[in-house]
Amino acid sequence: MVLRALKVFLFFGTRPEAIKLAPVLQALRSVERIEPVVCVSAQHRELLDQVLQLFSIAPDYDLNLMRPNQDLFQITRSILERIEPVLSSERPDLVIVQGDAHTAFVGALASYYAKIPVAHVEAGLRTHDKYAPFPEEMNRSFIDRVADLHFAPTKNARENLLTEGIAKETVYVTGNTEIDALFLARERVPLVEEPISGKVILVTAHRRESFHGGILRICAALRELAQRRNVTIVYPVHPNPNVRRTVEAELAGRERISLIDPLDYVSFVHLMAHAAIILTDSGGVQEGAAALHIPLLVLRDTTERVEGLQSGGARLVGTDPEKIVAEVNRLLDDKHAYKEMARAKNPYGDGHAATRIVEIIKERFL
Repeated sequence: MVLRALKVFLFFGTRPEAIKLAPVLQALRSVERIEPVVCVSAQHRELLDQVLQLFSIAPDYDLNLMRPNQDLFQITRSILERIEPVLSSERPDLVIVQGDAHTAFVGALASYYAKIPVAHVEAGLRTHDKYAPFPEEMNRSFIDRVADLHFAPTKNARENLLTEGIAKETVYVTGNTEIDALFLARERVPLVEEPISGKVILVTAHRRESFHGGILRICAALRELAQRRNVTIVYPVHPNPNVRRTVEAELAGRERISLIDPLDYVSFVHLMAHAAIILTDSGGVQEGAAALHIPLLVLRDTTERVEGLQSGGARLVGTDPEKIVAEVNRLLDDKHAYKEMARAKNPYGDGHAATRIVEIIKERFL
């Protein structure tokens, strides 16, 4: 008697989702009785394709829904319309979504409608403010309500889920697959390290809630730092026109500020590892900086990655130019303060989260 393989459907559409699910896909492929099926929404087309190429992922389905200036209504409608026939055709045993992007939210919603079990990688993250980050906070809350398996990256995330009434037998603390991916990328970093002039401050900022004034305030802080400090500010600018237009208008051509296109993941990890300080509003970068022991300033008023704050490796600065400049100056001028942040323990995992996730799936389904 030949047993049917367990069909596991991975659905993602953004660069962060692809990065964090690549190790899970790799681990699934190593199990003989599991058949992984990959479907991408292409919510981020170019940035997604970089990661697909890096990790040798050839999607079985590509919904290709990226359109200029789509709003949340359009994205939601497009994903639902295009994922329904795929789920109906494949009838997977389990759908895996990751994080809090709109692709994950709508993928979980569609799977719920189709009565297909859902596993949520990176479950339980909360700021407890439904508009920060927007719409990610409510996306992840909804996913966790319909998910059948919750892979929480930390104990804090697990406690959030249990407090909300999620059944404890569905919640597992696995670590974060961002760290798995980062370790895989580090193995591919060239051994010859190119010299970088001055102290490098790496910046990433693209959150939707910062479109109306936040990006402008961040740019003001970067201008002041570039004028007053001997630093090299490197800013890979997100292609979203709401970000790119503002950043280029405010910072293009400024001395000591380098605006570059988004890097492939390996190159970005290489740049993170060479940075003296990282400023970001990204969740994945918060985790990566902790693993690389780079002091981090979070360009948001609140964060769901509270473990970085608790460990001392990260500090919230929001988008207030005075606060950003003051905290960067403190780290540049106070060696003790810098070392304290750099020595903080990484709270996000040991690089084996994907293996744990797949072992749990095997126990529950095989």
